[in-house]
Amino acid sequence: MHIEVSGTRLWFDVDGPVLVPDGPAMRERPAVVLLHGGPGSFDHSYFKPEFARLSEAAQVVYLDLRGHGRSEWADPASWGFEVCADDVRAFCDALGIVRPVVYGHSLGGFVAMVYAARHPGHAGAVVLQSTWARFDLGRIVESFRLAGGDEVAGIVERAYGDDDPPVTDEEWARCWTLFGPWVTGELEESRTIVNTDLNAPGLELMRGFDVLDQLARIDCPTLVCVGELDPIVPVAAARETVDALPDGIARLEVIERAGHFPWKDAPERYWPLLIDFVTTTTGHGARS
Repeated sequence: MHIEVSGTRLWFDVDGPVLVPDGPAMRERPAVVLLHGGPGSFDHSYFKPEFARLSEAAQVVYLDLRGHGRSEWADPASWGFEVCADDVRAFCDALGIVRPVVYGHSLGGFVAMVYAARHPGHAGAVVLQSTWARFDLGRIVESFRLAGGDEVAGIVERAYGDDDPPVTDEEWARCWTLFGPWVTGELEESRTIVNTDLNAPGLELMRGFDVLDQLARIDCPTLVCVGELDPIVPVAAARETVDALPDGIARLEVIERAGHFPWKDAPERYWPLLIDFVTTTTGHGARS
């Protein structure tokens, strides 16, 4: 499905109702808006089919960020975290989604943080999954060094530091396998619509990403979740995010034996944790 918001055309899909029969009344459930990773290399599709499990407790809304997947593509130079964050608010408002639970994974977490900081009072809750609030190349490189050795650390430093020579597909494959016990592969890649033109400018924006001083504006319950084995988002990065959030709103969860995609690595722990957070926050779904 498509909807026109903020001068662009966004694609979305939905699992589960927001209103369910409950005796003589209709009970409202939370609406969870999922924001995927990137830049340019992912869309909503890697959340499927696993995130349909969340529809047992909430309406699940899959959104392709502008410039990604089936949403409208434009000049990559016009893309940014702020414009995507404003899209999230406009998207929810256009569909009547009130007090959404905004779930951001990896790059989607950057968008979720900026959205919650720019639009306090709009979200019912935020989930920051496998994401950081401040890019730190040295921290990333050392994390990969621990996971894969000096040669891998050098590849990662070139990839994220924009050093020459460019990283080859074969070199990156060595790094990608270290993102966790499970990582996306050929099956997921075949389902993904990739915008390669957005990759380089998006990575440049990532290198300058630092919103630690903006997190104090976030005013809703926030779950910061990370896999203990995730080298791209070390536990120290998640703790830094929690420390920058206002007192009393943040909850940190470290998923043991999990990497960048903890719902695949530790489903028996991950789904009860996420469902509990979603159902016990102040998020509400769309009103009809």
